Amino acid sequence: MRILKSLALIAFAAATVLPAQAGDVAYPNGFRQWQHVKSMVLKPGHPLYDAVGGMHHIYANAKAEKGYKAGRFADGSVIVFDLFEAVDKDNAVAEGGRKAVVVMAKNSKQYKANDGWGYEVFDAKMKKGSLDAKGQADCHACHRAQKGQDFVFSAWRE
Repeated sequence: MRILKSLALIAFAAATVLPAQAGDVAYPNGFRQWQHVKSMVLKPGHPLYDAVGGMHHIYANAKAEKGYKAGRFADGSVIVFDLFEAVDKDNAVAEGGRKAVVVMAKNSKQYKANDGWGYEVFDAKMKKGSLDAKGQADCHACHRAQKGQDFVFSAWRE
């Protein structure tokens, strides 16, 4: 719940975005078998640490993988942001407990108000989503800064 509240706090101009339909982004079963895009650790001091601090692993389904390479994402693209606690011990950073599974799903008709993207934050253990329409709008308000990259922050790397 803290992550959801924090994500809402980092959104910019959410009031100008019409909400998508809430609760309709599916849990991405098997996502850890998808293409790994990148990993990173947000540490204390990073501007987004309070919202999504920890170890991030980004995964893309086959359509999203093509989208990363092309710079535009087709309907059916799904990107997963697997968020873990970052445990910094003995000069190494390792995964701690899973905090959440955050999903972006592209469907230009269903999520027209959010430029084709639907968002969901799933509880780490229950696989239950909890974003309402305002939460989805808050997510997209932040992603609007990446309009030139089809609203996606992460980039493909060879």
